[in-house]
Amino acid sequence: TPECEIDFEKDGLDLYVEGDFLKARGTTLGADNGIAVAMILAILDSDDIEHPAIEAVFTTDEEIGLLGAAALDTSRIKGKKLINLDSEEFSVLTVSCAGGADVSITLPVLRKKVTAPEFKITLAGLKGGHSGVEINKNRVNAATLAGRVLNSIKNRVGFEIIAIDGGDKSNAIPNRCVISLSVADAKAFKAAASEVLETVKEEISDREEGFGYCIEELGVSEHSVIDKTDALVSALCCALSGVVEMSADIEGLVQSSQNLGILKTEKDEIIIHFSVRSNKKSAMKFLEERLCCFAKYLDGATVTAFGHYPPWEFLQNSQMQALYIERFEKMNGYKPSVEAIHAGLECGVLSNKINGLDCISIGPELYDVHTVNERLSISSTQKLFALLIDLLKECK
Repeated sequence: TPECEIDFEKDGLDLYVEGDFLKARGTTLGADNGIAVAMILAILDSDDIEHPAIEAVFTTDEEIGLLGAAALDTSRIKGKKLINLDSEEFSVLTVSCAGGADVSITLPVLRKKVTAPEFKITLAGLKGGHSGVEINKNRVNAATLAGRVLNSIKNRVGFEIIAIDGGDKSNAIPNRCVISLSVADAKAFKAAASEVLETVKEEISDREEGFGYCIEELGVSEHSVIDKTDALVSALCCALSGVVEMSADIEGLVQSSQNLGILKTEKDEIIIHFSVRSNKKSAMKFLEERLCCFAKYLDGATVTAFGHYPPWEFLQNSQMQALYIERFEKMNGYKPSVEAIHAGLECGVLSNKINGLDCISIGPELYDVHTVNERLSISSTQKLFALLIDLLKECK
């Protein structure tokens, strides 16, 4: 949160328990994947847990494209069974995932100095969330909402952009955006902005009940404005962010999606950074191509695609799936739901690098990951850890 003073280079999180949930004040909790690391270390530290030979794999940069898994020298790994602890629903067994990539559009801008009234508009209180797991929950993206708002205001009164910033991770739906503007007519601008924002707030209140806005008049000052305000507003207004296509094979599964995760203003450029995902390689390639086409209409923009990771395809006759379902049902009295997920998991990278790898992905109940509202269910963590110990015993 803006008021949080934690320095991540040296400070720990401010953790607290509320009912059944572990939370952190002012920041994400990091239980995705901190709780997985904790469980693995607890098993390695124990002298009385029965288990087969274990290779504990910890990787870096999972949240920015599974880069650590991609760089891992898998020739050092002997095992052919993988229990991935990166899922977020206790009663769900994940058996397939999407592939993805990051696509960054850089728009070069020139600046000129003007002396005029300056306004700052803050859009805040949106739910945000994980751009894979929660992309189908109809949550409003603060960066694309800013494009809509600015376009509506532009049709009524003129302005020029000083800076616009929203989101800081490509795989998270931005829940906040801050816009600095230079305007010619302060009174007319404030009236137009207030009317547009109030209309938007009323429209989305049924799904974004926490949304709020602030219009600050900062007075007349000298400041630098960009030369491509109209082009940027049009681009943000038209930028697709959300579900692109649902699966025809698996009911309720998002097949392809696109998330505008980072909107950032630098001195001489604007960064518009997307995360694209799909359970089909060909569809993911098309999403990249479409963003390249989109960028062609932004004068001088360049496009960079990176951080590619492959989908994890469903494995028929998986021994790990069958064993987990059996042990889960014995301990809980019901079978877990077997599902595919529209998010990247390291199972996709590793199964594409290790022939014959039999993977499952499991985890405790996590809510609103990648947001300041993230929380971990303590009771489900206890149940999952007991189940994991039982599963390891059966794998001996």
